[in-house]
Amino acid sequence: MCSTLYGDNTLNANRVTITEQEFDRFCQFLEQACGILLAKHKQYLVESRLSKILIEGEYGSLGRLVDSLILPGNSGLKEQVINAMTTNETLWFRDIHPYEILKNKLLPELVSSASSGQRLKIWSAACSTGQEPYSISMVLDEFKSANPGAFRLGEEITATDICTRVLDQARQAEYEMLALGRGLSQDRLKKFFEPGKSEAWTLMSKIKSRVRFRELNLLGSYAGIGPCDIVFCRNVLIYFSTERKREILTKIHKTLKPGGYLLLGASESIAELNDLFEMVHCRPGIIYKAK
Repeated sequence: MCSTLYGDNTLNANRVTITEQEFDRFCQFLEQACGILLAKHKQYLVESRLSKILIEGEYGSLGRLVDSLILPGNSGLKEQVINAMTTNETLWFRDIHPYEILKNKLLPELVSSASSGQRLKIWSAACSTGQEPYSISMVLDEFKSANPGAFRLGEEITATDICTRVLDQARQAEYEMLALGRGLSQDRLKKFFEPGKSEAWTLMSKIKSRVRFRELNLLGSYAGIGPCDIVFCRNVLIYFSTERKREILTKIHKTLKPGGYLLLGASESIAELNDLFEMVHCRPGIIYKAK
């Protein structure tokens, strides 16, 4: 069982074989580094995403690349490989109902509670190129327009991702029409964007200014994230093992204020951590309240 990568030590057209042992070693490295689990049939994914690194670095084989990755002082190479292997599928207002829950349930509840006298804090984990945190910021803007005086101490959205490449894109807040067409209504396009360079549109500063981007590995430290009123961690836990999911969810719970809310993807759950979270049915959608 093998796949191929094009390139060898002399960068000619010979094929470099990925052996099963090398693939297994790489899978172990990737899970330890960022928690991503690769199935056995994903060798083609490694081939397509790492071929450039293998050729340009003249590694000759996946095994030699792994040898380099585990050496101390190779954080730059590690970052490059993780960036290449990270999936960054995203769109505006994904699945829509989490944003309706935010606007119609969570924000009104927070305004009427003691939290209204505090700065609102929301965390968007695995934010990719920024569509999720910026969608949250748009909802906040719409809510505040309809509720003057709400959150008078301001709002802060922390958006994190392990991939530095997508964070750089997100900070620019410039999107071409193809990306804007994925989930963003014409009304919100006109309300929150203005024509930018070339064919790109630029997000207005009032939406952009609420969001602070930073690199964060969900397997690492969450220092400086909390205490949060709301955490969006959507469509990312599906890439982790059950044990890793529980570890991440336990750490997320520690970033939430008592009674704070966690929003997961439609196919994700709290991994039986019923002692930490209470399930709340919103019809449609399920959210989780921190105990």
